[in-house]
Formats: sequence, C-alpha cells, structure tokens
Amino acid sequence: MADAGARGRGDAAGVEVLTFGCRLNTLETEQIRRAAAQAGLVRTVIVNSCAVTAEAVRQARQSIRRLKRADPGLNVVVTGCAAQTEPGTFAAMPEVDRVVGNGAKGAPETWVQARAALEARAALESRPFDFGLAAEAKVVVDDIFAVRETALHLVDGLDGRTRAFVQVQNGCDHRCTFCIIPYGRGASRSVPMGAVVDHIRALVEAGQTEVVLTGVDLTSYGADLPGTPTLGRLVRAILKQVPELKRLRLSSIDSVEVDADLLRALAEEERLMPHLHLSLQSGDDMVLKRMKRRHTRAQAIALVDEMRRLRPDLVLGADLIAGFPTETEAMFRNSLSIVDACGLSFLHVFPFSPRPGTPAARMPSVAGALVSARAQKLREAGAAALRRHLSSQVGVWRPVLVERGGIGRTPHFTPVRLRRPAQPGAVIDLRIAGHDGARLVAA
Repeated sequence: MADAGARGRGDAAGVEVLTFGCRLNTLETEQIRRAAAQAGLVRTVIVNSCAVTAEAVRQARQSIRRLKRADPGLNVVVTGCAAQTEPGTFAAMPEVDRVVGNGAKGAPETWVQARAALEARAALESRPFDFGLAAEAKVVVDDIFAVRETALHLVDGLDGRTRAFVQVQNGCDHRCTFCIIPYGRGASRSVPMGAVVDHIRALVEAGQTEVVLTGVDLTSYGADLPGTPTLGRLVRAILKQVPELKRLRLSSIDSVEVDADLLRALAEEERLMPHLHLSLQSGDDMVLKRMKRRHTRAQAIALVDEMRRLRPDLVLGADLIAGFPTETEAMFRNSLSIVDACGLSFLHVFPFSPRPGTPAARMPSVAGALVSARAQKLREAGAAALRRHLSSQVGVWRPVLVERGGIGRTPHFTPVRLRRPAQPGAVIDLRIAGHDGARLVAA
C-alpha cells in the first residue's frame, strides 16, 4: 500500500530519495540513493513512485509540485512503477526534469547519464534563446518485459533499520484483472540460491539479526532458475547454511503457491518467524474469479488451517480489496467474514482503484461512497482482530527484536513499546504487560 512518501537520507546539496509504496521500493531506494550519490548528482530529489492505486500516483505528483515550489532550482527525477506505467504523465509535468524506468533505476550508469543530461539541460536553459526541453526527451523508459534477470541488492541493511530486506525475486507472470504491477515490474525473475545464501551470510557476519526475504511475487521464486527451486527450498537452504542467522522472515506470499518445503520449514524451523502476510484480496469466490485469482475461499481457509496445525502460534495478515467491480453486499460480507474464518490479525485494506489498461477498469463499478464504506468496515474488522491478538499476548514472555524509537517486534511482527532503553538490534526477553490498541506494552 502506498504511503504519503518517505524521505531518504541525503544532504541539502546532494541527493535525496522520496519513496512511495511497498517494502520492495524502500529497499530499492537505498540502492538508488547510493548509486546517484556516487554519480555526483547535486541538488536532486529522486521520486521512487508507486502505481498500485490512483491515489499513489496522485500523492507522488502532489509531492513533486510541493518540492519544486519550495526550491525552484531543485532537480526532480521520477522513477519506480508509476514512472514505468505512466511515463507521459510525469514527463508532461514542468516540475519534472527526467523520468527513469523501473528496469534501469538500480544501475549506476543510469545516474551517471542522468547527471550528464541534467547538466546539459541546465546549460541549455541558461541561454537567452531557451526553447525548453520536449517532454519526450525527458523519458528514459525501456520495455520492462525485456528484463530477464534481477540483481541481488547488495545493501547491508537499510539506514536506521534493525532488519535487512533481501530482494530475491522481482516481477510477476500473473495477470490479476485489477493489477498494474506486472507492467511496472516485468516478468518474474529470481536471484540464484547461492547468491542469496552468500549475501545473507555476509549480512549476519556484519551483525544483522533478522533478514526479510522480499519480492513482487515472492512465492513464485525459482520458477525461472535451473532446476526450478522453490521458495521453501531457498528458506531451508538459508537456515541450514547460515546457522548464525537468528531470525528469517517472509514478506507477502500467495497462498496458492505455497510449496511443501515451505510448510515443512514452518513446522520445523523455529528461526522462521511465525508471521505470514497473505495476498488474499477477497473472501468471495465470484469476486476472486473476476479478479483472476488462482485460489478459492475454501482453499485459502484450508491452507490457513494446515499452517496452524503445523505451527499453532502462527499469526497472519492479509491484503483485502473493498468494492471490486460487481461486488454485491453478499459478496462483500464474504470478504468481511474471511477475517474471522482465517483468524487474521493484521489487515491491509485497499479501496478498489481502477488502473487504466487493466480489465477491471472496464468492469461495472461500485459507487465510490459504497467502496469507501466497505473499506471502513474492513478496517474496523481489522482493528478488532488486532485488539484480540494484542490481548492474547498480555502476560506472555516474548523475545523482542529492539528497533529505534523505543519500539521492538515480537516474532509475530507485533510492535512492542519498551519501558526502558535497549540496544537496537538486540533480542531481549520481555513480559507483555498490556496494549494500547495498536501495539503491545512491555512490563
């Protein structure tokens, strides 16, 4: 889900990155910032955009205008999924100096070329006969489906964070009718297992306590690699070959792609954290069919039941879309009831947002007010489910990974407010004394 934008580290004379959207974008932002700084860009803000909703695109454009009003001499470069799917939208903005596609944003040469182009533009505009720069000349966006490899992001954790995110997969081969992301990210492609294991070993040797495996369609990992290894095989290899790693965590997974090795790891490996986030999207079979999802309601519930049988303390989150086209009140009630049927504790709720070029954008829509009302009901159900989870933890001892700002995380990724300062990155046993409705409070 897109947020209002997070400002990356930089200095006033150098490079900053404004990030929208998913954790994967956050990871890639660090790589972008380092490459752009090494290229010598100055007075530049790079907007790493998100395309998942129309609101995400609107927020990016609004932020660009605000940045340029505050500092007219600032260079603004837009990249990310929205730059890939809507390059003309950003190129047409007078505030934008360059639009860079998703496939090239991590490459050092991209930012060397960007510096040269921005300097050439500045020289041109300093002349009295400035004719401006055509919008199409700003755009450096190639065919994302031509990208067939994904490089491991060699980032030693993220600035200010106590866990390392390791991207092991990018892109998506599926075509859910509501989703624009495959057109922003391209085809599914995976990092070889050996490279992943070696990188995680290096992170642990550098002092990292927890690693999160991330990707656009994480559970499709390995289908493009020789021997077609699965995500479960990768997880088991990491835990076996890097025994010093204390915690391994997964980002969002697609329930239909969960493999037998992943289930075995969940059952047998205590260092694989008992928290999973499911890409459910709906709890109604007709809506799931119209979304072109590959699971049914019954299959999702059966998988959750099996995972809980294997790991009784498992805590689950899920993505749910409210107001998908043609969704009736009865269909929505099925989505609402999936929260209890699957015992979900953390919800990411998305009001349906039509994305141009997707099949769902052409389907009969649900009234906007109704979409908002249904999203609110789902959020209320999510808040109640979270309170139940928090209440169940009171009086229990949990190993808590200490973060900055007086916060830590249990193995279930539940936030804990600490009573006293502790070293970020340390794992300490704490008794849970209560909660405030949003997070636990340590004794």
